[in-house]
Amino acid sequence: MDSPSKRLEKARQAFSRRDRQASALAHEPAAIVAAAERHGGAGGQYLGEMVYGGLDGIITTFAVVSGVAGAQLGTPVILILGLANLFADGFSMATGAYLSTKSKQEYYRKEWEREAWEVEHFPDGERAELIEVYRQQGYTEEDARQLVDIQSREPKRWVKAMMLDELGMMEDTGNPLTNGLVTFGAFVVAGAVPLLVYLLGLAFPVPPDAAFPVAIGLSGLALFGLGAAKVLVTKLNPLRSGLEMLIVGGLAAGVAYGVGALLKGIGG
Repeated sequence: MDSPSKRLEKARQAFSRRDRQASALAHEPAAIVAAAERHGGAGGQYLGEMVYGGLDGIITTFAVVSGVAGAQLGTPVILILGLANLFADGFSMATGAYLSTKSKQEYYRKEWEREAWEVEHFPDGERAELIEVYRQQGYTEEDARQLVDIQSREPKRWVKAMMLDELGMMEDTGNPLTNGLVTFGAFVVAGAVPLLVYLLGLAFPVPPDAAFPVAIGLSGLALFGLGAAKVLVTKLNPLRSGLEMLIVGGLAAGVAYGVGALLKGIGG
C-alpha cells in the first residue's frame, strides 16, 4: 500500500496530466484509508533544510572563491577564506535554524496554553470567536455553528482549531537540534564543492590556470543539481528550478569576481 506522500504524488501526477482515471484511483476510499494508516519517512520533514542549506553553502563559498580568484591572490588565500567562510557561515546558519525552530515551538506552546485556558474558563466566548472566524471564511451562520459544535466536543481538537483557524498557526514538529545539524551538514558538504580542486591541489599538482575553471564547472553542476532537487520541496519543474539556481549562483559569483578584480586593480 502507498504511503500518504506516495498517494499525494500520484494525485499530483494525475493532475499534471489531467488524467481523471488516475486521479480517481488516487482518491479511492480504500487508498485514502490505507495511506492514512502509514506515515512518511522520518527524514522527510528535514528535506527543506538539506536542500536550502546546501544551496546557501555552495553559493556563498563559490562567491568567495570567485572573489579571491578575481583578485588573483592565489590558492592559499582561496583555501583560508573559503574554509573560514564555509565553517563560520555553516555554524551561523545552523544556529539560526536551531533558534528559529525552537522559538517557533516555544511561541506555539505558549499560545496553545493560553487558548486551552480560555477554552476551559470562557467556552462561550471561544465558541463565539470561532463562529465569527468561520463566518469570515464564507460559511453561513448555521454552518459555522455546526462546525463549532463539532470542534468543541473534544477540548484538544477545539484548541487545535483555535490555533489553526483563529491564529493561523501550525505546530512545527521538527527537532531544533536536528534542524541545526542537518543545515550545518548540508551547508558544509555542498559548500565544499568549489574548494575541492584546491584541496586536491595540496596533494597533487593542479595547474593554477585550470583550478578556477574546474571549480566553476563543479560548482555549476552542484548548483544545477541542488536546484533540481529543490523540486522535492516545491514540486515545480526540475529543469527550470535547476537553471534558476545556476543563474543565481552564477550572478553571485560574477559579482564577487568583478569586485575582486576591481580591488586588485586598486591595490596595484
